[in-house]
Amino acid sequence: MNNNDITIRLEDTSDYRTVEELIRESFWNVYRPGCSEHLVMHVLRDDPAFVKELDFVMEKDGRIIGQNMFMETVIKADDGRVIPVLTMGPICIANDLKRQGCGKMLLDYSLEKAAASGYGAVLFEGNIGFYGKSGFDYAEKFGIRYHDLPEGADASFFLCKELKSGYLDGVTGVYLTPQGYYVSDEDVEEFDKSFPPKVKLRLDSQIF
Repeated sequence: MNNNDITIRLEDTSDYRTVEELIRESFWNVYRPGCSEHLVMHVLRDDPAFVKELDFVMEKDGRIIGQNMFMETVIKADDGRVIPVLTMGPICIANDLKRQGCGKMLLDYSLEKAAASGYGAVLFEGNIGFYGKSGFDYAEKFGIRYHDLPEGADASFFLCKELKSGYLDGVTGVYLTPQGYYVSDEDVEEFDKSFPPKVKLRLDSQIF
């Protein structure tokens, strides 16, 4: 896929460090002082649930400017069924190219490939203002609950998109985040030592 000198392709092993640096720059001080997403990506590549065929990078003029990846997980349905689904991310675009349409281009391409691979739905934590433009809606509208979230708590961050129309018809239940997304602060600190130093800031906009 090419558009204005932009290419989207599968991530190669030679891209790993560059992608981790990109993720670190993109998420630094966004949700917490510093970030953990670069370690999450590093860990998830070796997770059995990692979908290598849906691990993408975006290039512009030979420079990696974006990435997205998917993990297999499940919904534990209230009727006892286990419903296979995908989750997604980290997904990011280089800071100097944000809000120029690259993110939506990468997202839409990734979702098309996930649908073509036969997956039925994607559940994800994100902002409806952005992801809604690519067909995501609130997961609660599909009858899907976020694990460990108290009843009545705000679940507006929890989004869902069916890749197969009607895939979640008649399904209610609890979504499970893959365990690989949970990394310790100690492991993040140790991993971060291998990157150039950056200043951690506490910002009012952060959620952690």
